[in-house]
Amino acid sequence: SYFASVRDAYELQIDVLMQMSLQYSNRAFAEAALEASERARARSLLETLGETHANIREGVDPQLLERERDLQRKLNSTAAQLRLLGQEAKDERQELRQKINELTRERQEVEGQIRSTSPRYAALTRPQPLSVYEIQHQVLDENSLLLEYSLGDERSYLWAVTRTEVSNYELPGRAEIESAARNLYDSITASQPIAGETFEQRQARLGKANAELPSRISALSEMLIKPVAGKLNTQRLLIVPDGALQYIPFQLLTKSQADFDDSETVIRTTQRPLVVDHVIVNEPSASALALLRAENNTRKSPPNSVAVLADPVFDKDDPRVRLRGTSNPVAAAAALSDGKMHRALSDVGLATSGTGIPRLQASRVEADAITAVAPRRSSFKAVGFEANRATAMKAELGEYRIIHFATHGMLNDEHPELSGIVLSLIDEKGEPQDGFLRLHDIYNLKLPVELVVLSACNTGLGKDVRGEGLIGLTRGFMYAGASSVVASLWKVDDDATAELMRHFYKFMLKDGLPPPAALRKAQQQMLTQKRWQSPYYWSGFVIQGQYSQNTHSESLHGHGLALKSSLVLLIAAGLLLTLRQRLRLLL
Repeated sequence: SYFASVRDAYELQIDVLMQMSLQYSNRAFAEAALEASERARARSLLETLGETHANIREGVDPQLLERERDLQRKLNSTAAQLRLLGQEAKDERQELRQKINELTRERQEVEGQIRSTSPRYAALTRPQPLSVYEIQHQVLDENSLLLEYSLGDERSYLWAVTRTEVSNYELPGRAEIESAARNLYDSITASQPIAGETFEQRQARLGKANAELPSRISALSEMLIKPVAGKLNTQRLLIVPDGALQYIPFQLLTKSQADFDDSETVIRTTQRPLVVDHVIVNEPSASALALLRAENNTRKSPPNSVAVLADPVFDKDDPRVRLRGTSNPVAAAAALSDGKMHRALSDVGLATSGTGIPRLQASRVEADAITAVAPRRSSFKAVGFEANRATAMKAELGEYRIIHFATHGMLNDEHPELSGIVLSLIDEKGEPQDGFLRLHDIYNLKLPVELVVLSACNTGLGKDVRGEGLIGLTRGFMYAGASSVVASLWKVDDDATAELMRHFYKFMLKDGLPPPAALRKAQQQMLTQKRWQSPYYWSGFVIQGQYSQNTHSESLHGHGLALKSSLVLLIAAGLLLTLRQRLRLLL
């Protein structure tokens, strides 16, 4: 909060340094401005990543720890009451919001006391933002280009950094860039259903949005990509966005491509999405990425491949609750029919009963497709009632390289600590249970895994704090130990997500691609299918964090090849043995 309040000073420092670089033609000023940009962003993330493996609660007064737990229980209970209240109960909702504010403030004060009295926290070395030289040698390889954006009131700036070069560009002011970004986001997400909207109204709205989409992609690409287009000859782009740019998947932005005739004359220029030519990874800052890479290099890989939690039970009227207690095939068929009708209504934003949280039936198909391509006996699948909060909190999940959640995300812009993932809210007996895995729960997990996939709506979003970035689920899982996180930037389509994830896991677990490259290939596959060509369907998921690690699927793939080679040798040896025996008999 403090750094957000003094962000203007950092922006002024960056602007002055960049203007001095221009006036004196001295690149040292531009590099100093980039270092100032790194000092200004993601400071709390750097510190929390630094304390990931230090149990800062060890040696702290037990009464203080119990006070923290009690406040968190009250926060959870109050948040649940607010969620169940209808919009018409304005006074009650306002009262509960005020109570949440007070409990949040108290909990933050207690956390501050825990840190100030923790022997482990006092011993931590504070990670420092990187210099330009360190960025080039600790973060980048020969195939990577870092694009770091800093938005300012009058002017914005872009630095393009490789292992050997730093280039800088002046961009339009924050208002112009963020307006273009919001317009593009609105056009993409127009495909999301709106409750109460008629078919005709929806078609008219979609028609307008689709007509505006190409020009809006072009407008933002003109501002953000065109200045640096000549540098985009590397395959991997590391994007450090700022402000509203955090809501835009850079995969759908475009660069110009000239088509030539036989005489090398340009006959036309087309706009080519970046996903066609580049692997794209988002980063909170270059310094945070360096910390993630260093951590990843010092730990062992978990022994198992992938754990999937999917298709939870949200509602007591879910057919699976009734099917648990019936052996009547007619009743079972009726229950399934009711479920299909509820799903059809939910798809257009018209959930009619219970919690109003629609079931994601395609997420079960998604889970089956993932475990089908995983190495035998190295995967875990929890679906339906088993996809619950208790399963997600188990320490055993840390023994898998990939953790995949296929469910709804719950976003709280005002209090990001109450954001979370929705798991089964109903148990096998039809009784309600706590099914919310909130951000504070995630911070307390121990998941030294290579990848967390949040195949749910809005999981890549959060509270945007100036200079700090989005405070949300992605950071929670990074704090819990994940090297990288795949998350969504809007309310993604259920069926399109299942299709994307099917390709994604095939490229990772069968073809041995690292997660960023696998995500790019999956999005390319979607882009070539007419049904999924709209950016709404294929571009909603982004990856943040470590870029170079393989999920060891490549090594598994290699083991598979080695096993096949061994079998061939064994068969050949067996044939030779048989021939020798026959020769002996003949002799």
